[in-house]
Amino acid sequence: MTYDDHDEEWISKSQRKRECHALQDLGSELVKLSRADLDKIPLDDELQQAINEARRIKQRGALKRQMQFIGKLIRQRDAEALQQAYDRVMHPFEEDIKHFHQLEKWRERLLSDGDAALEKLVEEQPDTDRQHVRQLIRSARNEQKQNKPPKAARELFQYLKTLMAED
Repeated sequence: MTYDDHDEEWISKSQRKRECHALQDLGSELVKLSRADLDKIPLDDELQQAINEARRIKQRGALKRQMQFIGKLIRQRDAEALQQAYDRVMHPFEEDIKHFHQLEKWRERLLSDGDAALEKLVEEQPDTDRQHVRQLIRSARNEQKQNKPPKAARELFQYLKTLMAED
């Protein structure tokens, strides 16, 4: 057997089966969703009808065949986009949490690194008000030294939140 560039794209039969089963699992999860959650996922008419039909089927064998059909329909579409839409429905606040953590990291970075971090922030966010941010950093550092409540640090966080919300 010879090896050439075409073999790099070769996928084993077992791998193809695993991928098909994963898509069938996605299909079964879509069938389990409520109508309201399913409406949040962009589905074409054919896939929507197949899911609705699967909800009506009670016989085990027929349901298994319908789930295989749904898996086939998903394979013919952008399965990754469907998976992402499903994940957004199931974990609606995950992106908000990531954004919140990113803002916290920026605030901590600004408080610890000062002007160097501010320059990087300005590179990413050209609309940054340097003078205002420097003032907030100074105030927050003074509050830390004097063991006062972190009012300026909170203001810095809120400023970053409004600044990065414009993206």
